[in-house]
Amino acid sequence: MGADVTLSAEVLLFDMDGTLVDSTKSAEDAWVRFAARHGIDAEKIVAVSHGRPTIEVVAQFAPPGLDIQAETDRIESEEIDRTEGITEIPGAAALLASLDPERWAVVTSASRPLTVKRLPAAGLPLPKVLITADDIVRGKPDPQGYRMAAEALGFDAANAVVFEDAEAGLLAGRAAKAATVVVGDYNGLAAEGLPRIADMRSVRVTPNGTGLGVSLG
Repeated sequence: MGADVTLSAEVLLFDMDGTLVDSTKSAEDAWVRFAARHGIDAEKIVAVSHGRPTIEVVAQFAPPGLDIQAETDRIESEEIDRTEGITEIPGAAALLASLDPERWAVVTSASRPLTVKRLPAAGLPLPKVLITADDIVRGKPDPQGYRMAAEALGFDAANAVVFEDAEAGLLAGRAAKAATVVVGDYNGLAAEGLPRIADMRSVRVTPNGTGLGVSLG
């Protein structure tokens, strides 16, 4: 898996889960517990949950009368308390350590409390600019988060490279007009025509005039 491609950018914008952090087991376990509490098919929830704000997924599957905000808070509290098995996506720590803090951000569908727990748990730094589910009105696949992050760094999202692993995030990156890179093995329509990397070990970033050259593969 990989692509021998070099992209030009002003800033790099990263999703968190599945892109920088491997939290698959923690997240899926939380959805299995939610499904068991309410008699829902866990596989159906897990299939559509990745890359989306927790509250949106809860609302989609909640039985009548369920307090959606309270259930969302419970799920996220469980995930915050369980950091076992949280690791970096290979190469993520080395890549982030090599970057100018003014030139990268994280844009995640996770809440801020969960994000600031997961990144350090995986041995990764907190970015100067962090956009979470708590900062936006419209979650991925809407491009709002990516646009906000780029603007906070002083640039337009069209001058960014976005790294994403899930359908919702890839659609958000594309809608933001950013050069969008698939991380991992997602192979749906949202990835069609995009460069792909297995993990962050294949990414190299070098100065390119006033911007950045981003080599993949």
